[in-house]
Amino acid sequence: MKNIINKNTATHTVESLMSDHFTKLASSYSQYRTFDHEAINYITKKLASKSNIVAADIGCGDGRYSIKLIEKLRDRLSLTCVDNNYEMLRQISNIAHNFKNLQTKYAFAEKIPFDDNSLDCIFSFNAIHHFKINEFAKECNRILKNNGLLFIYTRLKDQNETNIWSKFFPDFSKKENRLFDIQDLTKCISNQTSLNLKSSEFFEHKRSSNLQKLVMKAKMKHYSTFSLYTISEFEKSLGKFKQNIYQNFDSPENIQWVDENTMFVFQKNTSKINDTKK
Repeated sequence: MKNIINKNTATHTVESLMSDHFTKLASSYSQYRTFDHEAINYITKKLASKSNIVAADIGCGDGRYSIKLIEKLRDRLSLTCVDNNYEMLRQISNIAHNFKNLQTKYAFAEKIPFDDNSLDCIFSFNAIHHFKINEFAKECNRILKNNGLLFIYTRLKDQNETNIWSKFFPDFSKKENRLFDIQDLTKCISNQTSLNLKSSEFFEHKRSSNLQKLVMKAKMKHYSTFSLYTISEFEKSLGKFKQNIYQNFDSPENIQWVDENTMFVFQKNTSKINDTKK
C-alpha cells in the first residue's frame, strides 16, 4: 500500500518545526546570525526624503533589523515589529523601552493587524520564505497607503546555491526548498495586487570564518534550514561538511566565501488596478 502524504499535514509539520526552532533560538539568535548593514543603508537612502514614516517589520524575529532602522531613521520612523513567535518578540520587548517609536505585535504575516491604507512602508528581512506569499502580498496591498513601499530582503534560490552551506554541507540546497527565484517572487507579489516592482538591488557580502565557528553555527541552526534535517541526517552531513572544508580550503582557520542577497522594492499604485478594470 502506498504512503499518502497529506500536503496540509506536511505544511503544518514544517510550521511546527519552525516555531520550535525560533522559540529555542530566540535568546541567542543575534549571536549566530550575520547582520547585513548594507541592507539598512540601502533602505535609509531610499527613504532619505521621507518624514513621519509609519511602518511595520513583518517576521521581525528578535528585532535586529528593526532596531537598526530606528537608530538610522530616528524620530522620522514609527515602527511596529510583527512576528508570530512570542519568544522572539520578548527579546524586542526587553529593549523596546529605549525607543519611544518602537512597539511589538503578535501576528501572522498572512493576517497583519493594521487598518486599510495605514502604513507608509513594510519591511521584511530574510523571512519571506516563511510566509504564504500570496496571502502576504494581499495583506501588504491592503494596509499600505497609495505610493507606499514594500521592502523585501531575501536570498533567492540561485543565491542559496552559491553559499558555503549549499556547496559543502550535504543536502542543504535540497532541504531548503522554500526560496524563490526572481520571476516567482515578483509574480506572486504583483499579480492580483497594485504592488509594482520599483527596483531591485543585488548584494554580495564577503564573509570569513574558521571551521570551529561554522560548526557551531550549524549546531545552533543559525539557518532554519538545519532544522529540516533529522538528528542522524544532520550529524552525518556535519561530518561530511568538515571533510569538505579540509579538502577545499588551504586552512580551516581562514575560510572565505561570498553570500548573496537581493533587496526588492515594490510600490503600491492603485491606478494599476483601476487601469485593468477599464
